[in-house]
Amino acid sequence: MLSPEIREALASAFAAMTLWEVAAVVLALAYLLLAMRESILCWYAAFASTAIYLFLFWDVSLVMESALQIFYLAIAVYGWWQWRRRKGDGETLHIHRWSSATHLYAFAAVGVLTLVFGYVLDNYTSAALPYLDSFTTWGAVVTTYMVTRKVLENWLYWIVIDGAAIYLYLDRGLYLTALLFVLYVILVVIGFFQWYALYRQQQVEPGQAVAV
Repeated sequence: MLSPEIREALASAFAAMTLWEVAAVVLALAYLLLAMRESILCWYAAFASTAIYLFLFWDVSLVMESALQIFYLAIAVYGWWQWRRRKGDGETLHIHRWSSATHLYAFAAVGVLTLVFGYVLDNYTSAALPYLDSFTTWGAVVTTYMVTRKVLENWLYWIVIDGAAIYLYLDRGLYLTALLFVLYVILVVIGFFQWYALYRQQQVEPGQAVAV
């Protein structure tokens, strides 16, 4: 049985949720499930969810997370275009992997940007959890680009970023969003194995090799 204090805290948390947050969570979950199936419809759900989160994050002083949503709006359009367009040989984009060197460049870029923007936010703004906010923001920027290019390892990146985001959202009182990201961590593991199976299948099919 839950103690009265815990029940009261949970009741307050659910009462603080808005219909807009519920809508954003449902659309964000739809995006992930559709992306796992390589469905281009995922980008429509991503665009709608992002538009809502842009205002939600600004309202709770997550400056970098709010700014990230502007990027997400543009990347949703870019991802839709990348997934639907065909190359000169008539093939669509297929799942592929990055080299170790490319991953090291990505890690370094996220690390430097996290420190720089975290410092700026910490010293010149009232942003909450500036360094963690910066890390989840820049990590998500790199990882979302990986999704648009169908890079297999994007799912592994999301495990780390979503895990960090859970604490961030709990601290800001976005409890339903935090719960969504707990579910995300589970789903991205499943997504990795689904994409890995597709990747292996594409490697043995003739004419399916894809350049980065």
